[in-house]
Amino acid sequence: MPLDPALNSLGIAKPVAETRVVVAMSGGVDSSVVAAQLKREGYDVVGVTLQLYDHGAALAKKGACCAGRDIHDARRVAEEMGFPHYVLDYENTFREAVIDEFADSYLAGATPVPCIRCNERVKFKDLLQTAKDLDADCMATGHYIQRKMGDYAPELHSAADPNRDQSYFLFSTTPEQLAYLRFPLGHLKSKAETRALAAEFGLGVADKPDSQDICFVPDGNYAAVIEKLRPDAAQPGEIVDMNGKVLGQHPGVIHYTVGQRRGLGVGGLGEPVYVVRLDVDTRRVIVGPKSALATRRVPLREVNWLGDGAFTYMAERHIRVRVRSSRPPAEAILRPLSATTAEVELLTAEEGVSIGQACVFYETEGSRVLGGGWIWRGV
Repeated sequence: MPLDPALNSLGIAKPVAETRVVVAMSGGVDSSVVAAQLKREGYDVVGVTLQLYDHGAALAKKGACCAGRDIHDARRVAEEMGFPHYVLDYENTFREAVIDEFADSYLAGATPVPCIRCNERVKFKDLLQTAKDLDADCMATGHYIQRKMGDYAPELHSAADPNRDQSYFLFSTTPEQLAYLRFPLGHLKSKAETRALAAEFGLGVADKPDSQDICFVPDGNYAAVIEKLRPDAAQPGEIVDMNGKVLGQHPGVIHYTVGQRRGLGVGGLGEPVYVVRLDVDTRRVIVGPKSALATRRVPLREVNWLGDGAFTYMAERHIRVRVRSSRPPAEAILRPLSATTAEVELLTAEEGVSIGQACVFYETEGSRVLGGGWIWRGV
């Protein structure tokens, strides 16, 4: 709750009933609870659901639409709680801004994170503009992350529940977007609290399972989707060791990711081997010992800075970074090279740092998110 009594619970200087909030509704329990809670508090709530992708296009399954059930669930919540709900067809935008890059990056040997691009290029860009077009005072989402007022401007902070924290996927949120966004669930201690609220509101999605995969890869089979989107992608090639010795054959580099150990089909080598690098040009999968995966220097581009002052003001900063969404933040030194490029030095080498993943910055102490960048090969 804001400390200023002139501000409502969303930090806006207007009466609750006169404050319009667009809620990005995915059809899941999180965003449904956000919409229901704000409506219960008396806000002028408008629900918006984006139809992003038809699974049938990628999986060649008739009648398989990823948005169908979710749109139905979002609409039902809006009807139950008594606020308007709109569905916007963003399939073309989503394909151009997210899916095509995902396919191209994967084919280039990277390990992309399309959920970040979706937040950056669709939800917090086009949908946010739609919210403004609807004269909304802010846009709320069901993401587990916190927005706190700092000394100078709103700050981004990790969620109170580290098991639900989504800060890794939201590092590219700009200061301008952060000023308009609200994350009502970020302070909750557990997902159980969210489901309890859903039950309290009588929502039919209270027990709906969480989605586990990328929305356009519902079964986790990236290669199958890539082959459908890029039919010429599955070109066979060689599996080689770090000295170039051929160890076996593979059906296409799209079936492999850096750090992978299982399913290589090159046993009997005396020690386990892992995918160390993917050479797309020669169609080679390079494997080696686990030690070969260790990395300390991480080049970054497309840096988004959310800290105080200019990004390049200091030659280096001691921070914590997360190089994969599943890993805890680790101590590092951040060295800006320009307004949008940098090098991160990990104080302890990490394995499986992959091109195409994000490197997200955190304060050395506390929960503040300082931004992040995209891992690439460097110059």
